[in-house]
Amino acid sequence: MINKTAALEAILYLAGDDGLNLTEIATLLEIAQPAARQLVEHLQKQLQAAETSGLQLLQVEDRYKLTTKPSLSQLAQKFLQTNVSPKLSQAALEVLAIVAYQQPITRAEIDELRGVNSHGALQTLVWRNLVMTNGHKAVAGNPRLYQTTDYFLQYFGFQSLADLPAQDQFSEEIEQPAAIDLFQQR
Repeated sequence: MINKTAALEAILYLAGDDGLNLTEIATLLEIAQPAARQLVEHLQKQLQAAETSGLQLLQVEDRYKLTTKPSLSQLAQKFLQTNVSPKLSQAALEVLAIVAYQQPITRAEIDELRGVNSHGALQTLVWRNLVMTNGHKAVAGNPRLYQTTDYFLQYFGFQSLADLPAQDQFSEEIEQPAAIDLFQQR
């Protein structure tokens, strides 16, 4: 039997900045909403009391999310200001390209285009100020819309999004690879 408190902590961690509402928590954990509310309150108290945990559970509007405790804010700022990994991962570059060409776009739309979860890569891009949220899409759930920042333009040496290479350049290169003769001796 899975520990429901641990399961709640795990799904809140996976949800990241988006967080989860009580309905989503109840559905994922297969429990009633009143039980989900009690579980959220239990985890909130548990994290608050735990001196060995750097996390807290916050409610923002109707959503619950894990964040670092305020007492660790200076450490969090230091971490975010240091360029822990100066290079962007392949996943982050893919997400950045999708956002640049399809903006504004939701995380679900990015995930659909890539075929995999893009939360971590997207979060990295937000932390690096290459991508930002700008409003919510007027559909069920009101998902956040992501777009590139002015820093993105500066970082890549563009004056505007119009300076991005045309998308058809990439599709032509991908769709028409050079013919390779595997039997040719060199």
